[in-house]
Amino acid sequence: MSKRAGFKIGSGNVFADLGFPQAEEMMAKAVLAHRINAILEERGLTQAEAARILGVDQPKVSSLRRGRLSGFSLERLLRFLILLGRDVEIVVKEHRDSRRRAHLQVA
Repeated sequence: MSKRAGFKIGSGNVFADLGFPQAEEMMAKAVLAHRINAILEERGLTQAEAARILGVDQPKVSSLRRGRLSGFSLERLLRFLILLGRDVEIVVKEHRDSRRRAHLQVA
């Protein structure tokens, strides 16, 4: 984060900026949950209908809709996207900058 004229410019990951451990995983989960919620909203699904499609109970969908993601793994969120008819691609590539550690990013 760099500082300019009384405010700080963020890194692009609010969890990292706030010093959370596992910030990259938290950001990836947030991006995936946002995509899932956008699909549910686009389809006009109730929480009960979404629960049937995703194979979970309605309270889990409620947690997902509210951004309470501690009970969801990255794998589970990816599976939800597949159940909602989305293709998921995982790309693994060589990290180019040996001075920095490799990272996780959802595009």
